[in-house]
Amino acid sequence: MGEIEAAIQIGERVRQLRRERGLTLEALAGRSGVSRAMLSKVERGERQPTLATAVRIAAGLGVTLSQLMEAERPRLVVHIPASERRVMTDPESGLERQHLFPGVPSDRLEFVRAVLPPGASTGDFEPHQPGVEQYMLVEQGRLRATLAGETYELAEGDALFFAADRPHRFDNLGDGPCSYYVVISFPSGPGRPAPREPA
Repeated sequence: MGEIEAAIQIGERVRQLRRERGLTLEALAGRSGVSRAMLSKVERGERQPTLATAVRIAAGLGVTLSQLMEAERPRLVVHIPASERRVMTDPESGLERQHLFPGVPSDRLEFVRAVLPPGASTGDFEPHQPGVEQYMLVEQGRLRATLAGETYELAEGDALFFAADRPHRFDNLGDGPCSYYVVISFPSGPGRPAPREPA
């Protein structure tokens, strides 16, 4: 899927979820901390949001980022071929976020595979709500995790768990791509008003 198609798909999904919740653009802007102008561009498919912005929009809508990417599939068994995997590429960092179980009817878990280009950084992620936990496993490469100022260097096969209600970021320390798996556990659904973006 190309960038234009991805932007259009995300925009349509944001509009759908916003309308299902009876929210105006102004109301969603207040809940997400993303400006009305940016939300309007996203909904029209004119702008693909960065990963950080997409996380804020999802939080404002009360869904996980995976749920934002694809509608729920109300089935007991969900088979998702690799060729149909939803992928979001951050336009700033180049981080590729693959949603491994999009549309699965659960608002308490999010399971993704991330690929960070050589020398790239995710940038700072703002704290999640209290009770959110993150589990990580490095598949390939070397990764530095910075959690509220403390750093941890992870090699292939290393795992990391942390309470995600603190600022965190990830940096690729290697010469090649770094891939890692992430499971995010929400205590009672991901929805919460996200912090406002700095002016």
